[in-house]
Amino acid sequence: MKQITNQEKIYEYISNQDAVLIYFSGEACSVCKDLKPKIEKAILENFPKIETYEIKSDLYKEIASSFLVFSIPTIIVFFDSKEFKRYGRNISIYQFIDELKRPYNLFMD
Repeated sequence: MKQITNQEKIYEYISNQDAVLIYFSGEACSVCKDLKPKIEKAILENFPKIETYEIKSDLYKEIASSFLVFSIPTIIVFFDSKEFKRYGRNISIYQFIDELKRPYNLFMD
């Protein structure tokens, strides 16, 4: 995942790419650190065309608040510049993959 530190850049990426995943995490968040490799693996294996970005919410609070993210980890998936799905805290990887399959196939094929 690419690290994002600039609010304008993330909006530019969302606007210019077909599929974007933003992973909001924190430096001291053990759940965030444990979940991140699982999400990265799921994306690489199932949805290779989704661009992934990480925002450290504790360091870049203004970016997190602009996306209405108030707890971590939070994952937001965008298709065609529109928010498709938002996942928070307790995330089932199997459900995550299952819910993204159909829109991914529609937008990316």
